[in-house]
Amino acid sequence: MLNFNTTAKSTSSAQSKFKIRHLAALSLTAMLMISGCGDNTAPKAASTGSPSASPSSAADASSVPAADKLNIKVSFYPMYEFTKSITGDLANVEVLVPPRVEPHDWEPTAKDMADISDADVLVYNGAGMEGWAQQIVDGAAGSDLITIEASKGLQIIEGTEHEHEHEHEHSHEEEAAGETDHDHNHDHEHHHDESATEGSAHEHSHNHSPVVETDHTHDHDHGGLDPHVWLDPVMAIREVRTIEAALSAAFPANADAFANNSDAYIAKLEKLDQDFRAGLQNTKRKDFITQHAAFGYLAQQYGLTQVPIAGLSPEQEPSAAQMAKIVEFAKANKVTTIFFETLVSSSVADTIAQEIGAKTAVLNPIEGLTDEDVKNNLDYLGLMRQNLEALVQALND
Repeated sequence: MLNFNTTAKSTSSAQSKFKIRHLAALSLTAMLMISGCGDNTAPKAASTGSPSASPSSAADASSVPAADKLNIKVSFYPMYEFTKSITGDLANVEVLVPPRVEPHDWEPTAKDMADISDADVLVYNGAGMEGWAQQIVDGAAGSDLITIEASKGLQIIEGTEHEHEHEHEHSHEEEAAGETDHDHNHDHEHHHDESATEGSAHEHSHNHSPVVETDHTHDHDHGGLDPHVWLDPVMAIREVRTIEAALSAAFPANADAFANNSDAYIAKLEKLDQDFRAGLQNTKRKDFITQHAAFGYLAQQYGLTQVPIAGLSPEQEPSAAQMAKIVEFAKANKVTTIFFETLVSSSVADTIAQEIGAKTAVLNPIEGLTDEDVKNNLDYLGLMRQNLEALVQALND
């Protein structure tokens, strides 16, 4: 098994598997070239400007490059964007959780398991997000499959399923206000020898919640841990570096390309972090009500207080007593916006908004893309900027 810390045996085995596939592709290309050279009288295809205009160019464009690429499976959408941004054209990266499916609910089929077994690499978030992942990690022992847990080494918030004792929430706001000038040196040099495997180079000292290290329980309800680290741009940077380090260790011939690609993508994440920090620093209010307790890391990073209607699982229904407490909190604090999310019903958020005369708006946990997201060519960065815009508006109303 290779779970982030790549062993020499697994790396060698994975590289051998990759080389065999590459040699097979080269053999196929040679056969096609010999076949093409043997018939000099065959009419040439008319030039159309398309790579598929001739059989040989079609083989060069599809057969060889496709077979020469790494085959990487990722659990759900953020892991796709992070991994694809690192690998570029060096890998075929495929998402296991289908579009418009809530990843908390998804379980792999027998075909999915077979596809994962045939892959070179599996990238997953961890921290209990993918309840099925540990079974695959355990089963990968002695196989060629490289498994990468993107949240490995991060400090994980110890969440609860119901976080509705809001009387203490403003103490968090006061604490945040006292720390607005905290050191924001996130080590933007990103030296690659400061390996993400250590998981401690970037720890953020502005913690408002209990944390535990990420050797976690992987049951379906997250084991009481909050896995939504990707919604904090600083944590997202750490996840990208973790994935990069593991891929570079397993495939050192591509390490320079992985590093360059990561640097380019992380520059965008750093800009995103700066924009969140500037946009949320001086808002009128610091607490926001959201349908799903997915924004604890984001709130922690930028001095906000998340007031979730439900717990860590988005389909969880609050009790009547919990609903009453949310309504009471919203009225007392003059909340004007109740946030709901994509991929799950907004009925609970709608009910509370109607009760207090507030509006609803989307705060996207970016666990998958909707049809509208795809249509509008939105990605993680674009959706996070929409989240920032929604928060700035709600917190300044």
